Amino acid sequence: MRVPPFERYTRLVQACAFVVLGAILGAMAYHAVFFMSFNALRDSNTELEDKLIEYEDRVEKLNKFKDQHTVIKTIQPILLDNRASDSPALTDEQLKLELKDKLRKDLSVFVGTSIYKINANGELGRELMDNKVYLLTSGKEFTVEIRTMLVVDNVLQVWFKAMPYDPDRSHN
Repeated sequence: MRVPPFERYTRLVQACAFVVLGAILGAMAYHAVFFMSFNALRDSNTELEDKLIEYEDRVEKLNKFKDQHTVIKTIQPILLDNRASDSPALTDEQLKLELKDKLRKDLSVFVGTSIYKINANGELGRELMDNKVYLLTSGKEFTVEIRTMLVVDNVLQVWFKAMPYDPDRSHN
C-alpha cells in the first residue's frame, strides 16, 4: 500500500490547524465571558437573597412587635470595607451573607429589648461579640470586630469589620 505524499497538502493541513485553533480560542473566550457573567449573576442573586431574608425577618418582627413602639425589632449588620487597613478585603458575596447571618443570629438576643435600656446591655454585647471567631461553611475562619452599634427607628444597626482569623495575633 502506498502512502500519499503529504508535501502536496501542507497548505490544507495548515488551514485546518488554524481553523481548529481558532475554534478552540473562540470557545475559551466565550467560556470566559460566560463564566464572568454567571459569576456576576450569582453575586447579584446572593445580594437579593440577603435582602429577601432581611425583609422577611423584618416583616416577621414588625408583626410580632407591632404594638410595642420602643423595642428593637430588627438587627441590621453592616460589613465595613477593610481595604484601608492592612487586612485583605472580604470579596465573596456568599461569605459576606453567611457572616452577616451568623452575626445577626448572635445579636438576636437584643430583639424585643427596650431601646431605652440598650445602654445596659449594649456594652456587654459588644464585649462578648468583639473579636469573636466565626467558622464558615467554606472552612474559612473570620474574626469579627464590632465598630459601632446604633439604634435608629427600632433597628439595631451594627457596623463591623471581618478579618481572616490569625491565631498568632489573638494571643497577644
